[in-house]
Amino acid sequence: MTRKAVVLLSGGLDSTTTLAIAKEAGFSPYCLSFSYGQRHTAELTCAARVAEKEGAVEHVIAPIDLRLFGGSALTADIPVPKTRSLDEMGEGIPATYVPARNTIFLSFALAWAEVISATDIFIGVNALDYSGYPDCRPEFIDAYQRMANLATKAGVEGTETRIHTPLIAMTKAQIIERGTALGVDYSMTISCYDPIDPDLACGECDACTLRLKGFAQAGLPDPAQYAAPPRQAAV
Repeated sequence: MTRKAVVLLSGGLDSTTTLAIAKEAGFSPYCLSFSYGQRHTAELTCAARVAEKEGAVEHVIAPIDLRLFGGSALTADIPVPKTRSLDEMGEGIPATYVPARNTIFLSFALAWAEVISATDIFIGVNALDYSGYPDCRPEFIDAYQRMANLATKAGVEGTETRIHTPLIAMTKAQIIERGTALGVDYSMTISCYDPIDPDLACGECDACTLRLKGFAQAGLPDPAQYAAPPRQAAV
């Protein structure tokens, strides 16, 4: 009998690869996405088609509104950084960081996992080729897992919840190679912070730059469509 797992699914490259890894490991995936007031809904369109294509048992899109607090280029009237170099991306925490986003997302995942009697949660955080977000680090995940097993009925009764981060120590190129080996169709995904629509990425934001870098280093073509020509110098 397969085990249930809640898989956080944004519709991007990393979360889609994480879903494929969870399936390969024998889990039945219950996918969880969020309509959190982000400046675009393209990622939700992509998440829905990925969940359907990958055979999710269920796909829930949870409505929450982080625009109430703002504080991010994704939830407030703050420009999305564009055409930054990789060195610039490595300095500080960017404007696209959404305060406490992964803490909030994992809390919803933890609640759903307990309801469906799942003991496993998958999240596609990455601590190498990422944009400097503090809630993508191993220290955060370790601390959250300790908290999760103190905060739930299941944990108190002795059933441990495990948070899986299969991509956390991988480069973007390694993630793409892993997903490609698992048959992931990356044309279904979008990694852009400021897309024109679900099938047209801006080609200039940090997320687009890191995605393009990964495909270039993996020696594979990126099937995404871009409004601006990819910046070869940045990858």
